[in-house]
Amino acid sequence: MQATRRPFLKDWHIGGEELFFLIAGPCVIESRDMLAQVCETMLEITGKLGIPYVFKSSFDKANRSSADSKRGPGMQEGLKDLQYIKETFDVPVLTDVHEVSQVSAVAEVVDILQIPAFLCRQTDLVFACADTGRWVNVKKGQFMAPGDASSITEKIKSRGSDKYSITERGASFGYNNLVFDPRSPEIMHQNDIPVVFDGTHSTQLPGGGKQSGGDRQMAPVLMRAAAAVGVEGFFMEVHPDPANAWSDSSNQYWLDKTEDLLKQLHAIDRLVKAGEPVVA
Repeated sequence: MQATRRPFLKDWHIGGEELFFLIAGPCVIESRDMLAQVCETMLEITGKLGIPYVFKSSFDKANRSSADSKRGPGMQEGLKDLQYIKETFDVPVLTDVHEVSQVSAVAEVVDILQIPAFLCRQTDLVFACADTGRWVNVKKGQFMAPGDASSITEKIKSRGSDKYSITERGASFGYNNLVFDPRSPEIMHQNDIPVVFDGTHSTQLPGGGKQSGGDRQMAPVLMRAAAAVGVEGFFMEVHPDPANAWSDSSNQYWLDKTEDLLKQLHAIDRLVKAGEPVVA
């Protein structure tokens, strides 16, 4: 089962038999040049594969394990960088919001407002994002069962909006680990919720000292499993040099390996949703 086909950004649609869309970019804004490098590369790859592409990066990583961790340039400078990417490359952009006070200014620039996992139940933040008329992507908290995600989407619908998706990123399992249950997207689909799978944050090993660990080599394994379930979108953080990234250095994916992975996901998606045979 997939979510009902519905209009998305530009002239794109999601749901039904539509090919997945992709949200991808570096975790946090490090420099405008690096953002441009990633966006240009991703547009080339997704263009060849016909994948709708949304650029992602964060102006502030407010949820960090350590007070010493780099957080990004802040909202004012970060929005300038995102506006530059949007106008230069004619690409939709997404970024996180952490407080109601940020929503209005961010909505003037981005096409999708993203609510972080730890804030997914903050009613006022959900309401404020829905009220902008922008698409809202909510990351399902690691503490939340998939069947409870409908409580988030009901809040958005109560504001007169049907522009929403829920991102699955695994569930907490004991200490310092996340586990992806492939049943989760199907359960959310039963409530007609478009599901995005976060392939890189799902490899995190949260906490465990001054920074979260992770294992980016497991991202393709998890993403292929999610593609087999038939999700509407994928989210992944990609970086030219992940090991030296300011944030999520252990789970951001290699930019130069992204094309091969997306080819695999494309083939699985078409087999599952449209019944197209996989041609070697």
